[in-house]
Amino acid sequence: MWLACGCIFLLVSVVVGISVGSLSIPFHSSMNVLWTAVWPKEMPADISPTHAAIILDIRLPRVLLAALVGASLALAGAAFQGLLKNPLADPYTLGVSSGSALGAVIVLFFGLSLPLLGSFTLPVISIFSGFLTLLGLLGFVRFIEKTLSTETIILAGIIVSSFLGSLISLVIALTGDELRQIISWLMGSVSMRGWDYIWLILPFFIVGAVLLFANRKELNALVFGEETAKTLGVDTDKRRIIILAGASLLTGAAVSVSGTIGFVGLVVPHLVRLLVGPNHQLLLPMSMFAGSGFLVLTDLAARTIIAPTELPIGVITAVIGAPVFGMLLFQQRRTKTR
Repeated sequence: MWLACGCIFLLVSVVVGISVGSLSIPFHSSMNVLWTAVWPKEMPADISPTHAAIILDIRLPRVLLAALVGASLALAGAAFQGLLKNPLADPYTLGVSSGSALGAVIVLFFGLSLPLLGSFTLPVISIFSGFLTLLGLLGFVRFIEKTLSTETIILAGIIVSSFLGSLISLVIALTGDELRQIISWLMGSVSMRGWDYIWLILPFFIVGAVLLFANRKELNALVFGEETAKTLGVDTDKRRIIILAGASLLTGAAVSVSGTIGFVGLVVPHLVRLLVGPNHQLLLPMSMFAGSGFLVLTDLAARTIIAPTELPIGVITAVIGAPVFGMLLFQQRRTKTR
């Protein structure tokens, strides 16, 4: 039942996202265009070629990219919260996003354009720098202690995130004409990306999601503590690395194509957990659907509130996410004190 509700929510969000904008397109026309795109046939005569071009070439890739980014961040957030046993954990806790952001900021600062990559230099280097950050984090934790304890991972993540954040601030302080472009990217956006960016993030999303879904039962075991997980036959260190790799891959890929978008990976899994419970076999897919639909609708708000000017999507998620999370935290604390 819950999964069906999640699918319906995502489908409705996609249809609304491609129908509403500076030029409104009837919902039935949007559905017909989507159906024609999935099952190729002659476009119905009552659909304007202009409307079809707007949907297929402009709005649909933007909406799908927002859905993939939202799904990636929500999935990663649910995994981090379960793995670290911390409801305040999000995809940016371990500093992987800061590593991806630093790679992107360096590309913008120096105006890099590598051969064969061209305009994809920024997302590719961003993904690569995020992956290097994860390797550095795991190496640092291993250097401190042989076992990958949750407390050490969190503390090491805070250290790495703070250090990389300071490097980003340093680069921003040294910028000149690139400042506006860097700030705009850091605020997050999925506009003007196109289909190529979808094909870029899709393989990373698939690999990251498969790694997390394949370890749903192990996540459930790890929530009850390392000793309990070991008695259930879970190789805790190995599974932690796999889950960290999957969640970090999703985070790095999302940041590489959209910039830093906060609160999606924090609030969405938290809300979903209140609805469906802590079982990751249901929590992960529901977080994926909810994160996708939420970011599609948030992007719709970002481009329509003060149209034709677009707001950074990260600003909208923060404006929505911070009060919602504050209210949830207040209600939980109030319930515990009763």
